[in-house]
Amino acid sequence: MRLMGLDVGTRTIGVAVSDVMGMIANGVETIHRTSPTKDFERLEILIKQYGADTLVVGYPKNMNGSIGERAKACEQFAKELEQRFQGVKVILWDERLSTVAAQRVLIEADMSRNKRKKVVDTVAATIILQNYLDSVKKY
Repeated sequence: MRLMGLDVGTRTIGVAVSDVMGMIANGVETIHRTSPTKDFERLEILIKQYGADTLVVGYPKNMNGSIGERAKACEQFAKELEQRFQGVKVILWDERLSTVAAQRVLIEADMSRNKRKKVVDTVAATIILQNYLDSVKKY
């Protein structure tokens, strides 16, 4: 089974999945949020398509480690995932600066601002998932 990383924002959800061995994260897509029903329907399709058994949700703590409004919203989103997709493990993963890191990667790749806007959430989800995979990797 695979793991799926999610960078949950107010307007988009970046999605990434691991390879079958759980070593490498790959970006999948950015879901443009329209309604909770449609958002979860798309996630269900992706979970089934990739055979994900674990969802790693980015948890945007403040730099001092406190929990702000965005982190609380992600906690709620994670609870909804657990309720809707029973049998799928949901993990909140500290994602401080993942979007900044994603922007930096895309700037270094000399990507235009317009193109960066389209993929930054997917890249952030990839970074979140890769950081998680690296933390649990057993050599």
